[in-house]
Amino acid sequence: MSTEDKPTMICLDVQRGVGAGATRVQRYELPVGAADSLLDGLRWVRENLDDTLAVRYSCINANACKECMVLLDGKVVYACMARMQPGATHTVAPLANKARIRDLISQIAPVKERLGVQEDDDDL
Repeated sequence: MSTEDKPTMICLDVQRGVGAGATRVQRYELPVGAADSLLDGLRWVRENLDDTLAVRYSCINANACKECMVLLDGKVVYACMARMQPGATHTVAPLANKARIRDLISQIAPVKERLGVQEDDDDL
């Protein structure tokens, strides 16, 4: 394969929207060398193409893995572990079984944990 035959771009079709509102798909084109993982690619998009794209991750300091879970081509993946294929078009969406907050950010914690509600001792 010559240099001319090698794919130079990766396309991400990202489902975007807020809450239960309308969903739109926005395409981003990344150079192949811009990212090793899907999370790297999404961060590259935020830094270079669209700083309004909402994505959640906390790999470095929060010690809270699993925050970068999304759907990649219909499969649940950790964005930090998922690899993209040069020349491919990948579909990226928030988790289907969780409420969407914005773009790729889904509600993670159960309602009681989010609101700090504690069960009464009588209920135990």
